Amino acid sequence: MDLILWRHAEAEDASVGLPDAKRRLTPRGDKQAHVMAKWLRAHLPKKTRILVSPTTRTQQTAHALALPFEIEPKIGVGADTADLLAAAQWPEHSGAVLLIGHQPTLGRLAALLLSGVEADWSFKKGAVWWFTKRSREGRDQTVLRAVVNPEMLR
Repeated sequence: MDLILWRHAEAEDASVGLPDAKRRLTPRGDKQAHVMAKWLRAHLPKKTRILVSPTTRTQQTAHALALPFEIEPKIGVGADTADLLAAAQWPEHSGAVLLIGHQPTLGRLAALLLSGVEADWSFKKGAVWWFTKRSREGRDQTVLRAVVNPEMLR
């Protein structure tokens, strides 16, 4: 199984007075989303299931990909790592799942997958962390396949 985590691109500051769920991408965030979406379209496995937090900024990030997606409340603001793992059906799901969500949960999930312990790892806006679950010599392993942020692709 592939589990791809994509943090929404840069969004308006919370101080603009909008409810958090309604914050939109900035012009820079829109560029970040499109740059990363181009890379993802070239690398995603066919039939990747795409789950998106119900916030405006995550949906705008997903729209840059121009692929069908599902809005999944379980991965919204305030979700925990168990919520994300359950939504993705990790590691039981046999295909690829892309989650478009938020900090600090994405960073905590990355830490859990790589170290076995949740920690507050930084996850840049617009970045993708790509994990694969595989079996070697009878043991399951989590492999970090890629960490890519939009600035690397320009």
